[in-house]
Amino acid sequence: MSPRPVQSAEHRVLGRAVRETRARRLLSQERLGFTSGLHRNYIGAIERGEINPTFRILLQLSDGLTLPLSELFALYEQRRQETG
Repeated sequence: MSPRPVQSAEHRVLGRAVRETRARRLLSQERLGFTSGLHRNYIGAIERGEINPTFRILLQLSDGLTLPLSELFALYEQRRQETG
């Protein structure tokens, strides 16, 4: 039996922040996966809010996005406030 996807509101908001940042940098999921050392399917699962990424994974994402982790968290906080 495979684990059930996370799909919490917080994970969806984090995924949206990652997706928006990736799109602004004109990166495909595949390219972000390559630059961050993660599989493109894993990037997609994060963007859909299906995975609870570890701190290490978040660091890899921020490196791949060439963005300080604090800025990714700031965008997360901004999007979270917008969704109420």
